[in-house]
Amino acid sequence: MIGSNTTEAHPVLALRIKKAVRKGATLVVADPRAIWLTKIAKRHLQLRPGSDVWLLNAIMHTILEEGLEAEEYVREQTEDFEAVREVVSRYPPEEAERWTGVPAEAIRATAREYATERHAAIFYTLGITEHACGVDNIWSLANLVLMTGHLGYESTGLNALRGQNNVQGLNDSGANPTYLPGYQPVDDPVVRAKFSEAWGAEVPERAGFRLDQIMSGLHDDRIKALYLIGENPGHTEPNAHHVAEGLSKLEFLVSQDIFLSDTAERYADVVLPASSFAEKDGTFTNTERRVNRVRAAVPLPGNARGDRQIVLDLARELGCDWPEYPDAESVWNELADLCPNWAGIRYFRLEDEGLQWPCASVDDEGSRFLHEKTTARPSGRGKFHPVEYQPPIEEPDADYPFVLSTGRTLYHYNSGAMTMREDGITDKQRDPFFEISAEDASSLGVADGDWMRLVSRRGDLQARAQVSSRVFPGLVWMALHFAEAKVNWLTHDVGDPLIGTPEYKVSAVRLEVV
Repeated sequence: MIGSNTTEAHPVLALRIKKAVRKGATLVVADPRAIWLTKIAKRHLQLRPGSDVWLLNAIMHTILEEGLEAEEYVREQTEDFEAVREVVSRYPPEEAERWTGVPAEAIRATAREYATERHAAIFYTLGITEHACGVDNIWSLANLVLMTGHLGYESTGLNALRGQNNVQGLNDSGANPTYLPGYQPVDDPVVRAKFSEAWGAEVPERAGFRLDQIMSGLHDDRIKALYLIGENPGHTEPNAHHVAEGLSKLEFLVSQDIFLSDTAERYADVVLPASSFAEKDGTFTNTERRVNRVRAAVPLPGNARGDRQIVLDLARELGCDWPEYPDAESVWNELADLCPNWAGIRYFRLEDEGLQWPCASVDDEGSRFLHEKTTARPSGRGKFHPVEYQPPIEEPDADYPFVLSTGRTLYHYNSGAMTMREDGITDKQRDPFFEISAEDASSLGVADGDWMRLVSRRGDLQARAQVSSRVFPGLVWMALHFAEAKVNWLTHDVGDPLIGTPEYKVSAVRLEVV
């Protein structure tokens, strides 16, 4: 388990992990913080934020040094392995200890256990991806999986725990600037022609903007209008003061949501009251690619409308001659007709339990494992990517001596647009807080519960100190939920060069007594 505060961010999955440990599974946690699962883990690799590549390359170094790689699998099922072998040879565990803070013997023990246990799975989430080297981190994990052949059968693989509900389904259905539904590339003329014919409109040739490009476009007049659906970028995007300046320059902002978010309240010209998960029919897709039905349990309140109907009516006002799409099933049928991965998933097959894509026909029972026979790449071979360590964009110095990392708690969800409205939840966690080690608190003369000011190069905020053994000296951690103390006032907005994901997990700050 690496880069995942599982019990608080994915509590249902965490129950399965606890059960597996009770039945004898070995759990290793790699995380800068001591999360709840470290209580039952065999080993906690408490690495410095941003040093994941060093740790993973050192694990692979050990595997190759001791001849523990899956030699036959690598030879027959992968490509470009030698490039990775050459890179990781320069990352011995003893040197990794200096960069990561993780003892060399703990790295070696983890490498041996993972390589020699047939049923070995890796789980990761935002603690891996929310870095300026997030793609490198994922490539490193993929290298480790391929090197050991832990792919395509039960209790293995590289398992991405999605950061929000139905993010998997959202990406599957085309909410991505470079792909049309079904991960079909927008720059493929055959793919564009297929969707253009189905939709009665010419699909653009070029990819759209990524979220980070949209945020930067607010400032240089590339973006003049914004249509938000269930998003609160004034709270959740990094360098939030800079984002606020951009939002205030917009000529027109629409917010489609179930509550009035902080962004909508401050900047929206039009608010479209939408539907929650419990008020509509459709499908959700979970982290194992299982498509499940959801059904409306309660009626829409007040002037709220279904998201599908809002989007369809808006499209018609803009001149699109779209079909009626009378229900959620008609939308899904079009998706399944246009996307080979979902061709066999039809509503009548989802009555009792979900189906996992790829599912090519109605006779297909779906795919429990994505890479069961060969890897799901055009060549059928897994591709290694050699990765060199890149330091975080912003590291502590004399003026900003602490590393700030961010995340979630069990009680609240993201920007708190829903959870902050519930007294039962806010009674549990009301004031903004940050975690600080006992050593750092003592040196600053701070007691548990004291208000302090956190300052970065981009802004400042006040929050209560929570003296904690979960963080080591020099590291502070803060949740992102609190509107009156947005942690993203402090974070910087430099992101991964390939996909733009910001480095929420490493920013330099100083602490001041209020």
